[in-house]
Amino acid sequence: MTAAHDDRPLSIAFLAYRGKPHVGGQGVYTRHLTKALTDLGHHVEVLGGQPFPVLDDRVPLVELPSLDIYNEYFPMRMPGFWELKDWTDWAEVLAFASGTFPEPLAFSLRAWKHLHPRINDFDIVQDNQCLGYGLLLIERDGLPVLPTIHHPITVDRRLEMEHAETTWQRFSKARWYGFTKMQTRVARRFNRILTVSQNSAADISTDHRVPASHLNVVPVGVDQDIFRPLPDVQRVPGRLITTASADVTMKGLRYLLEAVAKLRTERHIELVVIGKPKPGGPSARTIDELGLSDAITFVSGVPEQRIIELYSEAELAVVPSLYEGFSLPAIEAMSCGVPLVATTGGALPEVVGADNETALTVPPGNSEALAARIRTALDDAELRARIGAAGRQRVLERWTWRHTADGTVEQYRARLAETAAVQQRRPGGAGAAPRFNVTERTTERTA
Repeated sequence: MTAAHDDRPLSIAFLAYRGKPHVGGQGVYTRHLTKALTDLGHHVEVLGGQPFPVLDDRVPLVELPSLDIYNEYFPMRMPGFWELKDWTDWAEVLAFASGTFPEPLAFSLRAWKHLHPRINDFDIVQDNQCLGYGLLLIERDGLPVLPTIHHPITVDRRLEMEHAETTWQRFSKARWYGFTKMQTRVARRFNRILTVSQNSAADISTDHRVPASHLNVVPVGVDQDIFRPLPDVQRVPGRLITTASADVTMKGLRYLLEAVAKLRTERHIELVVIGKPKPGGPSARTIDELGLSDAITFVSGVPEQRIIELYSEAELAVVPSLYEGFSLPAIEAMSCGVPLVATTGGALPEVVGADNETALTVPPGNSEALAARIRTALDDAELRARIGAAGRQRVLERWTWRHTADGTVEQYRARLAETAAVQQRRPGGAGAAPRFNVTERTTERTA
């Protein structure tokens, strides 16, 4: 094991049970953090499930395929008996049959199964929001784990239950979010957990009953050289842009759609949604109810450069979320110099800064307030220019992936120091063989 005070490169196994390439915080976090860690000279190997993350060419991906029950084409399908190859597949399908979301449990078991014969290949494991029982098995094998919780999924569960329209919907949501009980049990077993904001730390402590002293904040970042203003791209009058990585209550898209419908009665307005609509889902139903089909455009599967162009074409970016543990879309929009209208849900005030200085803020779940603030901004070009420039400057001063990587490595080394201290206290611990590290492995390969 690399000593905690040592500055030698670390060998890191990074667990990503889901990793949408461009839409969804988990995929973006996985891609950019592992790249930044590699830039610092560390060896990172990603163990990923579907949808597989898109990674830097220097970062190897070990695919740990699930049964892909929630694929985009046939979601909620029941796998055939012939698809069940081993006990981890059985664990996934049985959890699914019980009505809960099975991927965190099944992926964590597959990760343990893969890592069990490879524990000497890595110094540490970073888990990205999975929190399955398999992490405890990895720890039992002697490989230190640093869990990352962007925000407690118990918040999603609470919001979905509050907005359920029928008793059956509430029952179904309660079953589907049953995996959060596992995540609470697992989180409480770790003495060091990484999170991305002070707001998330407080919510994790409350919902997962984790002592505040176990939580360590390392904010996420943005590539400010990629997400930048494009002066040659013309703004499209009346155009708004938002990101909807999932068609769920927490993202608050319904309230933005209602605000667009109100504004549409008095002016031209259009909304670009970075994301893919769920056929027959809540957003599709709301668009039909409000007659907005000709005013809303969904964009997905396009290159990152096109997303940056879309930001530059918009007069305003909007984050209508009821809750965010951090919000990558917010800082990506700000980094592009687009004036931002955001709610005060969750960590958003911590991220976007003061109202009327670096962003325009409104209470969550209030379509009237959202419409009023969008109207004010669209009518005031000077306000938009000032907010856009100040938002970009806030990002430049606070958030880069290099800062995220540096802070994460500090947490790795602190976690390794804790593990080493425990080993020293055990009989024979002082004479334990050091873990095989990336420096030794590289030397062996070139010998």
